[in-house]
Amino acid sequence: MDVRLVAGESTRMAHIGERATLTILREKNFGLFLDGGDLGEILLPRREMPVKWEIGGQVDVFLYNDSEDRPVATLKQPFAMPGQFARLKVVEVTDVGAFVDWGLPKDLMVPFREQKVRMVPGKFYIVRVYLDENTGRIAASTRLARYLDQTPPPWRGGEAVSLIPYGKTPLGYKAIIDHTHSGLLFANEVFQSLQPGEQLQGYIADVRPDGKIDLTLHAPGRQRVGNLEEQIFSELQARGGFWNISDSSSAQEINDELGVSKRTFKQAIGALFKKGQIVIEENGIRLVKEED
Repeated sequence: MDVRLVAGESTRMAHIGERATLTILREKNFGLFLDGGDLGEILLPRREMPVKWEIGGQVDVFLYNDSEDRPVATLKQPFAMPGQFARLKVVEVTDVGAFVDWGLPKDLMVPFREQKVRMVPGKFYIVRVYLDENTGRIAASTRLARYLDQTPPPWRGGEAVSLIPYGKTPLGYKAIIDHTHSGLLFANEVFQSLQPGEQLQGYIADVRPDGKIDLTLHAPGRQRVGNLEEQIFSELQARGGFWNISDSSSAQEINDELGVSKRTFKQAIGALFKKGQIVIEENGIRLVKEED
């Protein structure tokens, strides 16, 4: 793993639950001690030490608490940072709560009070990672609604966002937007299988007057058609210049092949035709051969 080593720079303010670039103070048998500022000296365990390091050099680390609530450093990146949502696996349930694997040596606790339903070892759950202001510990919760922002959203139609599907309704799929708000992907506009917790790129389709957010997985308007043009052109090249799909194909066939509506498909091949890149035949579309 590449580790930033910089001599002479000052250590920035370090906080539990964040990454920080910290100065190496000294080495002991069990690891390196780093300058954590107000947090004091922080151990980077020997198993985590970079191959190359030097006293006075710096390392980029993530800070969390060990089993005895002491600040400890790791070179690893957790599967989710505080303030983020992720689908994590339960590895153990004890008398204090459930523990999920979040990619670090110490598993992350989900207290019983933060479990919407009792968690079961071996199963995956979408959780929200947070820093407990009272204890200073990092924990997680499956009570997602309490962590979703209800204030007016900052986006406008057409903006690209990250999405995490987390529930299904009769209308479609609920999705977390950029780890803050919730929106809806309408079922009749989703042409692929969605798994709870997977991370997707999507777009804001509309922000309604009541603040509800409509989402789409396809680039809006001209951008969407432009992306489809490139996809069709590349597919034609891969197929030797001919593809037995055209504007006479059924909407279901077009959806199965490209995951778009027939209307969008016709707009894309129409644009390629006007550019002189394809010809549209009765039983398919064909690339126009370049003249020698």
